[in-house]
Amino acid sequence: MVQRSINCSSMGAAPPVQFTIIRTAGLRSLDGMPFCLRLPHTMPNPIKTLNPSLLAATARSSIDRWWESQSPSRQDRYMVLAPLGAVLLFLAAISAAFFYLRAEEISRGQETVIRDVETMRQQIRLRLVEQQEQFIRSARELQEQPDIPAQVDFFRAQALAYAQKYPELQTVLWIDNARHVIAGHMSYSTRAYGQTLEDISALPQTAQTFSEIRQLRQPVYSAPYKSRPESHLATMQLQIPVFEQGEVTGALVVEYAIERMLPFSVSSDVGTRYAITLLDDKDQLLAGAPIPANAQSLLPWINPSSEYMAPVYPVGDTLQVRAQMYRTSLNVVGSGLFWMVCALSALTVWALLANWRHMRRRQQAQRALIAETNFRRAMENSMRIGLRAMDMQGRISYVNPAFCQMTGWDENELVGQTAPFPHWPEQDRELLSARLQDELSGHFSPGGFQVRVKRKNGTLFDARMYVSPLIDPQGAQGGWMTSMTDITEPNRIREQLSASYQRFTTVLEALDASVSVAPLGSTELLFANKLYRQWFGTQTKGHLDMVAQAGMTGAGAHDESLDEVDSFAGLPTDELTSAQSGSAEIYVAELDKWLEIRSRYLSWVDGRLAQMVIASDITARRHAEEQAARQAERAESANRLITMGEMASSVAHELNQPLAAISNYCNGMLSRLRSQQLTEDDLTKALEKTSHQAHRAGQIIQRIRAFVKRSEPNRTLSAVDVIVGEALELAELELRRRNVRLSHYVAARLPRVMADPILIEQVLINLIKNAGEAIDQAGKPSTQRNVELRVVPRQIEGRDVIEFSVRDSGPGLPAEIMSQIFDAFFTTKEEGMGIGLKLCRTIVESHQGRLQADNIYNGPDITGSRFSFWLPVASATDFDDTSEDEVIV
Repeated sequence: MVQRSINCSSMGAAPPVQFTIIRTAGLRSLDGMPFCLRLPHTMPNPIKTLNPSLLAATARSSIDRWWESQSPSRQDRYMVLAPLGAVLLFLAAISAAFFYLRAEEISRGQETVIRDVETMRQQIRLRLVEQQEQFIRSARELQEQPDIPAQVDFFRAQALAYAQKYPELQTVLWIDNARHVIAGHMSYSTRAYGQTLEDISALPQTAQTFSEIRQLRQPVYSAPYKSRPESHLATMQLQIPVFEQGEVTGALVVEYAIERMLPFSVSSDVGTRYAITLLDDKDQLLAGAPIPANAQSLLPWINPSSEYMAPVYPVGDTLQVRAQMYRTSLNVVGSGLFWMVCALSALTVWALLANWRHMRRRQQAQRALIAETNFRRAMENSMRIGLRAMDMQGRISYVNPAFCQMTGWDENELVGQTAPFPHWPEQDRELLSARLQDELSGHFSPGGFQVRVKRKNGTLFDARMYVSPLIDPQGAQGGWMTSMTDITEPNRIREQLSASYQRFTTVLEALDASVSVAPLGSTELLFANKLYRQWFGTQTKGHLDMVAQAGMTGAGAHDESLDEVDSFAGLPTDELTSAQSGSAEIYVAELDKWLEIRSRYLSWVDGRLAQMVIASDITARRHAEEQAARQAERAESANRLITMGEMASSVAHELNQPLAAISNYCNGMLSRLRSQQLTEDDLTKALEKTSHQAHRAGQIIQRIRAFVKRSEPNRTLSAVDVIVGEALELAELELRRRNVRLSHYVAARLPRVMADPILIEQVLINLIKNAGEAIDQAGKPSTQRNVELRVVPRQIEGRDVIEFSVRDSGPGLPAEIMSQIFDAFFTTKEEGMGIGLKLCRTIVESHQGRLQADNIYNGPDITGSRFSFWLPVASATDFDDTSEDEVIV
């Protein structure tokens, strides 16, 4: 507020009037100017006349009114938080002052480090510049020598002098433009490591730096490096160009040991206060010993470790010097006043917090009591269970809203009533009165009882009531509490479940399959339908026998060899709802029946793990399958006989050749014996040839006999090349008769297959014979009468297989019969039966293989057909299950 006096006069002769203008900050008029009070000077100043006691009373009154407007809980909170805040502010002020002083001290320490590092960097720079100038002068004086020997002697003398003067120099050498060493000097430590001057000249750092000085034509420092991988000492190079007639003809190479640069560039006083290190541009340690990370202060805000790093010129950023100040004492022990203030503040805060927590517990207890009361009242009003309280005389003293809602009667209509109550049905009043007397006398069932209750509108519903005594805090009984639940819907669901159970049981009893359920690890039979009881009676033996014979034994079958194994071994690890069922076919001698067994684990109604077994009678189906197998076997034998019958002329022609040769040899020997012109050697040769032809005819007959001989299917580990060779011997007889050339390719080192070799030979012979017949019927010229058999390994559907393909140069397969050629009794031959290809596909598929046919195209023209099938390669288990004498080789 600014006060000043001014004199104002009117336009007449009136005497001047003195006013006092009081300018109050913060008060402005409508035009934005500060608000002014113009008062006559003779009038009393209202601000000066205000009574300070009055102002204090007004402020106190305002505070009292604000305080009384607060809730009691908020007043308690303010009473606790006010002194707590004052203590915390005091502690914050002390802490801020302490940390401000520490920050000032740390700042001064950092400035000292920066100043000392700059001094060290200047000393290192001056020493490097001094050495650089001396080497430049030596390079200039080197060219003033009269000849090369004088130059070499001069350089060696200079290098030795420099090495003695500057211990950090470990190598000084003179190289030419090809980086060949002309002369040089090495320190003893460098020679001790086995290095030579040529090794240093051959370093990639030497070549790179030499290339730079040839471009820049001035001295260049290399980046720090390690001349030997096994060495931990870092080095760097200084190369001075040597000029002759203005051209760079070589360089002086100076190699520095960076570790030795520090002792001659850092004073002892600085070394005692700092950890001095030299680093490269990637902050890799080159020289010196830094302060370990674990040696840093545990309280860095109290006593941090100051450090500073700067590059060293003229080397550049590739060499940096860093100084780390050694940590001094924490200097906290002497600050006793600070810690005493902190301790007293903490004690005060703890006392205030303890008092506040105590008051909060009391308030929480009060709020919890109120909340519990409200909760119980809300729970009673919102629950679906009706509650009714009676005194010891049987008079209703309390009903909750749920009870009123269930019965339809208001609370006023029920409270105070005695038996008979309005909600009792008239026809059940005698029964309910007797039950009420039992309750009042203390005879009631803990499990409750079921009654019928009448609503106000006259309808009835089923309810279950539970009775319990009401005990007061002194332990005396003051009445009875009855809870009532509407069970009309549960009764209806129970009746529906009972009817559903009856229907389910009727269906299971009428099944033509045996169904039994038994718990694992027990001989109890939980369920058995009518057919099971007819077959096995009411004992569990039939269930367990079927499970054991089918190999589905779970934990119920005990094996002494598994005593030390988990009793649940063999059980499914998946959830019961996702565990797949197993199936097997067994023969039960007691019933003389074949049964298909299906098993599944399930959780019984009481929580026990059980196994359900469904057994279906498949005796008729097994007999039909056996008969079909016998018919298929007879069809295979018949097909082989038909094949050999069709090839009879070829076989006769093939046998005629060795028989005619035998006859000719015999007639020749007889004629020569009669003329006595046969020597013993000629007789021996003739007999050997006769024996060979007889053996050849015998092989043909034996092969035919083995092919057409009827035998049981016998799958063994078979060699593919042997099967193919046996089939080719018979197939070639037919193709030669038809003047068809047969070529074949069998891949080397084919794996063996698990197959019946006779059946696979039959498939190959049928396919090759059909190919020859197709070529013969098409009337192809001799140059186009070709059949090719290829046997190669393949990868089909992710499996290793052997593929057999028969390619012919016949007319191909018409598109309209492509989908029918493998059907039974379908043939395109005039005298064919239509079972050959159908039987071939059956044989291949029984070996888990596939047979297919397609045409061979040359552009849009069909140039032949191709029949191929594949068989899976034998697995490791096939090798384990088959002995060596069973392998067909």
